[in-house]
Amino acid sequence: MFTDGRYFLQARQQMDDNWTLMKRGLPGVPTWQEYLTDHLPAGTRVGIDPTLLSSAEGTSLKETLNARGNGDLVAIEENLVDIVWGSQRPPRPQDKVFIHDVKYAGESHMDKITRVRAGFESLDTDGLVVAALDEIAWLFNLRGSDIDYNPVFFAYALVTKADVTLYIDDAKLDSNVRSHLQGIKTRPYSAIFGELDELSASLVQSKRKLLAGQNASWALVKALGEDNVKVDKSPITMLKSLKNSTELDGMRQCHIRDGAAMANYFGWLEHELLFNGGHLRLSEVDVADKLEELRRAQKHCVGLSFDTISSVGPNGAIIHYSPKRGSDALLDVNKMYLCDSGGQYLDGTTDVTRTYHFGTPSAWERECFTRVLKGHIALDRAVFPSGTSGYALDPLARLPLWELGLDYRHGTGHGVGSFLNVHEGPQGVGMRMNYLSAGFQHGMTITNEPGYYEDGSFGIRIENTCLVVKTETKFDYTGGAGGYLTFEPVTMVPIQKKLIRSGLLNEDEK
Repeated sequence: MFTDGRYFLQARQQMDDNWTLMKRGLPGVPTWQEYLTDHLPAGTRVGIDPTLLSSAEGTSLKETLNARGNGDLVAIEENLVDIVWGSQRPPRPQDKVFIHDVKYAGESHMDKITRVRAGFESLDTDGLVVAALDEIAWLFNLRGSDIDYNPVFFAYALVTKADVTLYIDDAKLDSNVRSHLQGIKTRPYSAIFGELDELSASLVQSKRKLLAGQNASWALVKALGEDNVKVDKSPITMLKSLKNSTELDGMRQCHIRDGAAMANYFGWLEHELLFNGGHLRLSEVDVADKLEELRRAQKHCVGLSFDTISSVGPNGAIIHYSPKRGSDALLDVNKMYLCDSGGQYLDGTTDVTRTYHFGTPSAWERECFTRVLKGHIALDRAVFPSGTSGYALDPLARLPLWELGLDYRHGTGHGVGSFLNVHEGPQGVGMRMNYLSAGFQHGMTITNEPGYYEDGSFGIRIENTCLVVKTETKFDYTGGAGGYLTFEPVTMVPIQKKLIRSGLLNEDEK
């Protein structure tokens, strides 16, 4: 089992002795691709479902296997697991998609398509294959419910200079959506592979190429013919990440309502634990359900943006812990409580983490919390030239922990969609090399979420969602080329003061 630092503890708890845990990212630990090529005999043919592997990964692995004694990576037409699954495999969701009103989107879908097409010339391409579900939802101003917590739907899209085609099951479209899509071709979801194959002949003849995003599947690229495709960053990724004024205001407004739900929740939780017998009676799932109830009562709330991480004591050290009723822990006023949660609203998406202690925290817990807070404040107050990467800013959040020889095994921040996926790129704050090529620009969103996790004891994380905005500086060394940026936190949820060792904070931090 190959996984990264977010899941080391969880994997160790859930795997039996038949598994070996490969802790990706640690010195001497290979990737699954390296392990595969190093341990298979020369000449091995490896079968794989090409729809489940990106083109870049498929091409790289195939080339590596080819170079090792005539080995090969073989795309299989029918997934072998699906064959075994047979009739017991659940059908693809057929829920209706719905229109994301322009009063929330801030731009019509036809204007978005025009902007995408305007970039074809500079990209030296005749069209774009769109496979990322959030990019399709954004482009057409549509939303769905095919994937839990993410308002997206299963579809593909093809945008050329002449036509726009949405590949989606017909049952998902009602009359309102059909009217909304006037002038756009709709075709069955699975028809894209055959139609790309047919299109490949004309691309060969014209010696032109289509662009496919870096995460487009190997199956899509093979259907077009690898010589007919330029695999690169999808222009929609950046367009989507730069929120317009309507979306930015929506993010501000939905976080006010979300903050009201969170404040009500922590007020209720404190009362229940300290004055109403909730100590060692309420479970992690019980209180997560209460939070969902309070959040759903807010205006424009559609649901949650991810499964709530409601974790007490040692469970807080499991970075992506998900409590299950029956095996979840009871809340204990003598232990730290970490809650990472978020909501989907028509006007935005939220993601917030707070760590509370309803009894008397230890001196060590307070020191760790305060050092996490110092890192959070350092990133929150940062001022930097437009185009600065999150890779460069990441040490600001870790330095107070590094000073004590501590750290955390996850990124410090990720982009957040506008009533879309709670994790959005290309921007992020962390040690991933791809963040070097995704500099911050005005209009982006980002979370600020340093943490610290002590296995078997507790977890700490403090997370706000922020907008990336322009700021005024006394001087402008950039000479007007983009100016300077800072983060505008929009999360409105109190941080518990009794966990802070004020003596560790300097005057600016206080």
